[in-house]
Amino acid sequence: MATAHVPSVQYECPVYQYVVRLGQCLRRFWNVHIMGFFIEEEEEHISPSQIFFHKGKIVALGQTLRNKSLAIEERAQAAYRIGLLAFTGGPTAAKFAAEHMKEVAHLLQSAQAAPEARILLLQSVACWCYLNPITQRRAKFLQLIPILMAIFGNAPESSKTDVNNTLQVKFWACYTLSVMTCNNLSYVEELREHSKFKYQLQALAQKDWAGWPENFAEVLYFLIGFHRH
Repeated sequence: MATAHVPSVQYECPVYQYVVRLGQCLRRFWNVHIMGFFIEEEEEHISPSQIFFHKGKIVALGQTLRNKSLAIEERAQAAYRIGLLAFTGGPTAAKFAAEHMKEVAHLLQSAQAAPEARILLLQSVACWCYLNPITQRRAKFLQLIPILMAIFGNAPESSKTDVNNTLQVKFWACYTLSVMTCNNLSYVEELREHSKFKYQLQALAQKDWAGWPENFAEVLYFLIGFHRH
């Protein structure tokens, strides 16, 4: 198979410059697409009362997440909000949220989960893992990398809507893996072992990433180091 050209990534630039740029990009994207929906929860300092508030909210949302009688979309929305609370509440809230991430991992593998629900679940994981080595290690223990890698092997259905929905899920999977990988060498090493992933990212990099601040297939391709092999 011929190697596809991955456009626009300047591989000759120093690694530290790219990582700095990535960090700035993730922060901008986070503020616009993630925190914009939850801005009332963001605080610079987390007081004991706020920690108690976050824990109470996470416990209540966790009950919704685990309630199998509810629609997957409703459970995914609860997962999304747990992830946001894990981010805004600091390391202590992230620890509370960890108790519910096994259920998030299970839902990501559900064949009944619609694309919109999968995106919410991916956003939950990204929030939970954002610049947090402890939660990233926990995510690895939960086998989230194989779970996310399976998304890239999913073939879209025949209709244009199904193709677009599948593509959006893959875009969010690229973003989530970029968040998890940008400061974690163990993720880089594990992802590099997936031989087909290089070509899957090359194909995704050719798609239309309009509306995103970066082509996160390219970002992930570079972070993993596929450009050097």
